[in-house]
Amino acid sequence: MRTKIKNRLFLLVVFVIMYLPIFYLIYFSFSSGDNMAQFGHFSLEHYGNLLADHRLIGIMINTILIALISATLATVIGTLGALYLNGLTRKWLKSLLLTFNNILMVSPDVIIGASFLILFSAFKVSLGFWSVLFSHVAFSIPIVVLMVLPKLKELKHSYIDAAYDLGASAPQVLSQVILPFISSGIFAGFFMALTYSLDDFAVTFFVTGNGFETLSVEIYARARRGISLEINALTGLIFIVITLSILFYYFVMQRKSKKGRERQK
Repeated sequence: MRTKIKNRLFLLVVFVIMYLPIFYLIYFSFSSGDNMAQFGHFSLEHYGNLLADHRLIGIMINTILIALISATLATVIGTLGALYLNGLTRKWLKSLLLTFNNILMVSPDVIIGASFLILFSAFKVSLGFWSVLFSHVAFSIPIVVLMVLPKLKELKHSYIDAAYDLGASAPQVLSQVILPFISSGIFAGFFMALTYSLDDFAVTFFVTGNGFETLSVEIYARARRGISLEINALTGLIFIVITLSILFYYFVMQRKSKKGRERQK
């Protein structure tokens, strides 16, 4: 009993440490003041300023667009890569490719960003939308591979053999057996890639150019001059959207899991 209480208290402390700074920022987004030194009276002024800031809205759209496209491409490529790795029979080759895949996961973002900058400079690629998109796809692929591979390992080969015995072709086995089974891993990889792209600063800072910026780089630039409470308002909106998206994903997965259990009965 005491162990359970200690575990719950520890979990509570962890959640407080994680979420208190976020709620602190959101709290001051409703202040009429110009900074977080002191809360004024309740006001939606900063949300109004945010909606009127067309430049920041444009940057936010750029960020979301990059995140959605890069996450989609990384999910497709990463899923195909996971399928290929799972099908390898040579253990040394599989281990080698997994090691290369994990290098981007453990390498510092500064090194990855500098490497991409050197690469683009060597091939005289102009920095902007395409350089940022390519970089985000590249560092998101290993994440998707690591999300999909465990689900592939859970898939029993007898299911695939049974599908072939029933006359299914290779594309049908892939689309009707394998992909539905690993769909939770694919969705998890997509959302992880989406999150990494939205959150990334270090790599984006190196590969972005004049005329194209993402939200993380813009916030960094504004922080050097002193962050206005407009950024707090933006933080609140992003937090709400992400929370609703996660809840939606959770309920979809729960409903799918419930249907799966009902079919087994």
